[in-house]
Amino acid sequence: MTAPFPKLQRSLVAILRGVKPDEALAIGAAIFEAGIHAIEVPLNSPNPFRSIELLAKSLPKPALVGAGTVLAATQVDDLHDAGGRLLVSPNIDRAVMARANHHGMVTMPGVFTPTEAFLALSLGASALKFFPASALGAKGIAAIKAVLPQETIVGAVGGVSEKDFSDFARIGVSTFGLGSSLYTPGLSPEAVAGRAIAAVTEWDAVFAKG
Repeated sequence: MTAPFPKLQRSLVAILRGVKPDEALAIGAAIFEAGIHAIEVPLNSPNPFRSIELLAKSLPKPALVGAGTVLAATQVDDLHDAGGRLLVSPNIDRAVMARANHHGMVTMPGVFTPTEAFLALSLGASALKFFPASALGAKGIAAIKAVLPQETIVGAVGGVSEKDFSDFARIGVSTFGLGSSLYTPGLSPEAVAGRAIAAVTEWDAVFAKG
């Protein structure tokens, strides 16, 4: 059975595409300490399951660590073996979702249309990843979101940065996957920390209550 999307301090997922195992811990720790507690390592990164294993074992317990660009059911088993609990994909695949549900993972499959969104929900998705969000835009996502069950967690991923938070807040979206705006290969942990702090500061300004 799929796991519900957790109540994170901030509904942000750091996407570390291209990160290497020998730098994953330093980068991941910088992101976690900045206040982003969900991290995905896309499977088209170098030795991704090793990076996931290191992050899952080393980051504090609130961390939600997993994989992105998961395209095959066998990769779901490898993710589980590495200790990952979060599964993110660019598409919706029945076999992938079935294995993820079997392992009780938090799932965030990629969707672009109402048909894909409802299929993902029927297969037990914990949250929906509208991808690429930059192509749909806030207006496009709002139109689809209007017909989804009210409790659906909608995430905007793909070409999104902290500069877009305000636009998406107007349509009730507060969950984001941050990729190149947060991390690109070769950035130092200090540089990534600075970007993460900027994203956290903006998210708090737009969404934090009280």
